[in-house]
Amino acid sequence: MSRTGEGPRKRRNRNPNEKNPGISPCALEVGYDGGDMDTSASPRTVTGRVDVHPRGFGFLTVQKPGAPEVLSAFITPPDLNPLFAGDVVNATVTASGEGRWTASGLSLVERTRTVVYGEVVSRRGSFFLRIDKEVSNTEWPLDPGTTPVQPNDAVVARIADGKVVLLYKLEPGADRSLERVIARHGLHRDFPQEVVAEALRAREVPHALGTRRDLRAIPTVTVDAPSTRDIDDAISVLPAGPDGAVRLLVSIADVGESVKEGSALDLEARARATSVYLAGRVLPMLPEELSSNWLSLVPDQERHCLTVELRIDPDGRVTSADVYESLIRSWARLNYDEVAEFLDDGTVSSAMESVREAMPWFRLAAARLAVSRAARGGMVMSRDEARFTFDTATGAVSGLAGEKDTSAHGMIERFMVAANEAIAMWLMTRGVPTVFRVHEQPDPQRVADVNAFALHSGFAAGFGAQLTPLALAAFDRQISGAKAEAALRSVLRRSLGPSRYTVKPGPHFGLAAPLYLHFTSPIRRYADLAVHRLIKAYLQGRRDFVHEDPEVELLSQHINLRARSANRAEVDRHHELEARFMATRIGQQFPARIVRVKPFGLVAQLDGMWVEGMVPADGLAGGPYRPDARELSMVGAKRTFTVGMPVKVKVVSTDEQLGRVEFSLVE
Repeated sequence: MSRTGEGPRKRRNRNPNEKNPGISPCALEVGYDGGDMDTSASPRTVTGRVDVHPRGFGFLTVQKPGAPEVLSAFITPPDLNPLFAGDVVNATVTASGEGRWTASGLSLVERTRTVVYGEVVSRRGSFFLRIDKEVSNTEWPLDPGTTPVQPNDAVVARIADGKVVLLYKLEPGADRSLERVIARHGLHRDFPQEVVAEALRAREVPHALGTRRDLRAIPTVTVDAPSTRDIDDAISVLPAGPDGAVRLLVSIADVGESVKEGSALDLEARARATSVYLAGRVLPMLPEELSSNWLSLVPDQERHCLTVELRIDPDGRVTSADVYESLIRSWARLNYDEVAEFLDDGTVSSAMESVREAMPWFRLAAARLAVSRAARGGMVMSRDEARFTFDTATGAVSGLAGEKDTSAHGMIERFMVAANEAIAMWLMTRGVPTVFRVHEQPDPQRVADVNAFALHSGFAAGFGAQLTPLALAAFDRQISGAKAEAALRSVLRRSLGPSRYTVKPGPHFGLAAPLYLHFTSPIRRYADLAVHRLIKAYLQGRRDFVHEDPEVELLSQHINLRARSANRAEVDRHHELEARFMATRIGQQFPARIVRVKPFGLVAQLDGMWVEGMVPADGLAGGPYRPDARELSMVGAKRTFTVGMPVKVKVVSTDEQLGRVEFSLVE
């Protein structure tokens, strides 16, 4: 999966306690009692969500249902003491001048957090838990139960009746930062026994043909990283007929056949909503007992699939799409590198021998879709990224390596995007409400920010007031391969904003797609599994669908929440490992580029390493400095630092717990 979550990226082998948290109204709708929140207003009673700052204070975020953030109120440390990050509270907010607000009189409405990570400390013979600074600003009395604990033990505890009760201790040598991230974001660590038992029972049902379409005689391959264990997509291309059209068959593991809606297995998958890929650890959506073999499209084994068959004409247009339940047998498991060698110079690997005659048709189909895609614009979603490597003996971080996209990644992305688009249109035209993936066009101010950043990086974006998919594609091509590409893409993606799931159909701007959804990864995304179930319901004769079904929208909102938590956890884990990796490089100097401006300093990204660190504003010569209104520049009396500007930095310090690297500017 790419950073944006849109592509098919699977090359990383992305290597808990509540069963089904559900969705409470408070978790989705925190807001105020009406009216504009202007600074001249009298104190108001609001409902909001607590955020904890590592320095000990906090903020109350207040929203209208379905609206962007409208207010952030400061919480003093004493008022924050009895609360955890994520708590929903009632409070009184008071304007304190210059657009600032203060929250007081906080009372708990809902505690969404059930588990915390911390380290044991002893105070006058009693044990306390020093909790993750991102979650709580104080130490809590710890009830160890029957398990003996010692100071500095790392533990995971549950929150019960205003206390923290020990769940388990980490083994000596365990990766504390990993457990901290898992608990911080409420991720599900292990599967309940009944879920694993149900997964094992699901394997007793054979992959029989029945009424399915038999595709076993069609040359079919999978393309993945060698380490991938859950292979959920396979591809076939039928040669062109007299009209020149080829047929691309994208077959996806029929997860819904084994994971029945409403079962314990399904409820756990729904609660997780997505697999989470933390460097060095994978938290899968489905138990490995089911996903890594029985559902996986391994070679020479019959597997149930849902297949979308696309007719692609010589101009690259998808002129028709057919969807059906199928039985396939993968003829060969290929990896990205060997497919790239074939696409680039015609090298046929030994694994390709059984499908040698089919390989040129894969290349043709990919080329046609590429031409069609280029004609409408948008940006390529899967791009280079950084990956940590670990010492196999000690588990310590041994390196940070960049992973380059190949022509094979591009081919698979085009096939999966085409399949996702085709399924979205297929369901829409049949009146089936589903989980669409929508990406709005960025507003003019965000477009202006990208223009400014590009100019400071030596590129002319020239977007104008309104960004179009073709203009975006032209900029995407312009920066491809540039030294500043990683930093430029980081800023571009933030400016484009996130995609989201919703039952209400709409375009996907980044892909220049009129309709889009996720269909191709049901082993690792619940949204795809939900789409599969709706397709199967229609194929099996159901027609009593509700227009823009509220239940589908409720599911979409839940998946959005869990996906955001997973993404934040992945980012936090990456930042913690960055700090660990850079701790051995304190004092070293690196070329970098400014990618963000914050009120307290500059965020710089090291060239070619994807490592980000902070240059504090109070450490810049010639200060004081203040950010401009759009936080694009840090302005001093004689000097200005602007997003996109190349700089040289020195590593000053690191903090693994907070995932922070501090730089100083080298003049």
